[in-house]
Amino acid sequence: MTPSASAPLDAAALDRFARDYYLSGTVDDEAIEDLQQVRSLDLLASAVAGCERVLELGYGMGRTTTGLRERGVAIDVLEGSPLLAARARAAHPGLTVHEGLFEDWTPPAAYDAVLALHVAEHVDDPRALLRRIASWVRPGGRVVVVVPNAESLHRRLAVRMGLQPRLDSLSPRDALVGHQRVYALDELRADIESAGLRCGAELGWFLKTLPNAMMLDFPPALLEALFSVSEELDPRLLANIGVVAERPVEG
Repeated sequence: MTPSASAPLDAAALDRFARDYYLSGTVDDEAIEDLQQVRSLDLLASAVAGCERVLELGYGMGRTTTGLRERGVAIDVLEGSPLLAARARAAHPGLTVHEGLFEDWTPPAAYDAVLALHVAEHVDDPRALLRRIASWVRPGGRVVVVVPNAESLHRRLAVRMGLQPRLDSLSPRDALVGHQRVYALDELRADIESAGLRCGAELGWFLKTLPNAMMLDFPPALLEALFSVSEELDPRLLANIGVVAERPVEG
């Protein structure tokens, strides 16, 4: 994640955000977010199956990095916050951790896959970033993009109840975590295709019925059920949506 657009996008700003969000210990809905990350790991591992070199954009709390490494994924990390980069190296000896802003960095060699998980909703120009990311993978390589879903069930209900004017209206929590936008699936596919990538399989997880703040007292069994039932539903109803895209092979 990155700070909101009002904050200067540099390493110091990313460190401040890391302290305020990831490392503060005061985020009420951390357990709900952690569940979603942990329960999505098998989907993500399947999306990059067979890829020998995978790059993850952003370390965050390290749940995805840890889980994918445990599943045998050969993953590197690109992190803009020096504080989080140092934590990643300390937690994972031998892990390759690149430091740099996504918008400026260039890899030393092409990757087989890049995981852009909850990145596009934070940046000023997601199409420009996706074009850069597309150049980081080899022809035939994959880019997995995951974003928050504007058409999630909880947003549909909020519009019906008059709590927000549009499906893509941003909430106070969106502001807290630095969201500049949320995506409908068709909008996400359009942004990905604008980068010259070919969209493939669609992903989705977690049937979010209410805002996180109203789910804090949900029993763990209910939260688990809301995740597991998502396997049976159209991704357009779910909290998180994603697309597995491919860089076309020229000729």
